[in-house]
Amino acid sequence: MLDPKLLRQDPDAIARGLKRRGLTLDLDQYHALEETRKQIQLQTEALQNHRKTDSKAIGQAKARGEDIQPLLDSVGQIGDDLAECESKLSQVQEQLHAFMAVLPNLPADDVPEGRDGSDNVEVRTWGSPATFAYKPLDHVDLGHQLGGMDSDVAARMAGSRFTLLRGPLARLHRAIAQLMLDQHTEEHGYTEVNVPLIANAETMYGSGQLPKFADDAFQTNEEPARFLIPTAEVTLANLVSDQILDVDQLPMKVTAHTPCFRKEAGSYGKDTRGMIRQHQFEKVELVQMVRPEESEQALESLTGHAERILQLLELPYRVVELCTGDMGFAARKTYDLEVWLPGQNAYREISSCSNCGDFQARRMLARYRHPETGKPELLHTLNGSGLAVGRSLIAVMENYQQADGSIAIPEVLKPYMGGLKKIA
Repeated sequence: MLDPKLLRQDPDAIARGLKRRGLTLDLDQYHALEETRKQIQLQTEALQNHRKTDSKAIGQAKARGEDIQPLLDSVGQIGDDLAECESKLSQVQEQLHAFMAVLPNLPADDVPEGRDGSDNVEVRTWGSPATFAYKPLDHVDLGHQLGGMDSDVAARMAGSRFTLLRGPLARLHRAIAQLMLDQHTEEHGYTEVNVPLIANAETMYGSGQLPKFADDAFQTNEEPARFLIPTAEVTLANLVSDQILDVDQLPMKVTAHTPCFRKEAGSYGKDTRGMIRQHQFEKVELVQMVRPEESEQALESLTGHAERILQLLELPYRVVELCTGDMGFAARKTYDLEVWLPGQNAYREISSCSNCGDFQARRMLARYRHPETGKPELLHTLNGSGLAVGRSLIAVMENYQQADGSIAIPEVLKPYMGGLKKIA
């Protein structure tokens, strides 16, 4: 959530930041709500002071033996008026909270301006796309002819946008996830966490999933509703919700391998073939909690940790900085990693690494104690896919395919595959 103090003190600055995202802040609505809040707040405080004065007068009059009934009647009426004011104040505060809850994070000053993905900026590339002496197949055709990928059976079980993996392909999928976890925990210093796959509304709100993306979440029918996590970022970030950390606990770096569940609302007709866009997929997530002055460098480091997996797999990729109009809701700056897919003759997103600043921390009330002042301050959170497991499988299949339709196993994955050299 954005800083409500900044919105009160300089709403134009918030409006300018949102305009960079292509959004318009309804200043008239905000000023009307804020003015109403101020008036009711003043009325409430005046009634509280009046009640306090009359209550004191009751004691004094009683000590003098005077009739206190008029004062008691006055205090009773003030109590009724105060209850009404407090109810109105609570309602307008809820309206202000709802107004703030759907406002995205402000982009960092150095984020490139733009409306959509076409305005993103390529930062660097790694590796060169392989050339084939034949037309390379996509992962769907490769998987089907190997007998290891079946979307028809999955559709019969669960509907569209699900995929079933069998045999060596299922093992390859698992091997890729294990490589990621080993690399991030043993080489990059992350602590592995096994998190719940279902989260309550408060947890979803804290990470920024609610209320903005309620339509894209699978939720239970019970009351209160709970939600299947769309990413482990939800639960990993909330490890520090409503806490004050000691400075020596930072940076905190955690990772988790989980299934992720998304309705993919608004994606009708997009990537309907294969495993690119699924209702259920797996991801190894990276989350960091750091001191504010360290978050910019932490984003570079976290992005590098995700890149290292692609380098170990020897998969060509590029790093793209997202423009203001293409960033996620909670992000102030984002790098996407896009891996080369020969079957599509295109780079496709495989990781998104973001610095959220204090946006999530304010929603979660996640703080650390400043070593110099001793006062609690909001920490900064970062997250990134390290990587999407299914899309990594796709990239390995398409980049390591052979002329006979087999798939060579990348060198770094052979220890996880029992020495298997290829899938045929």
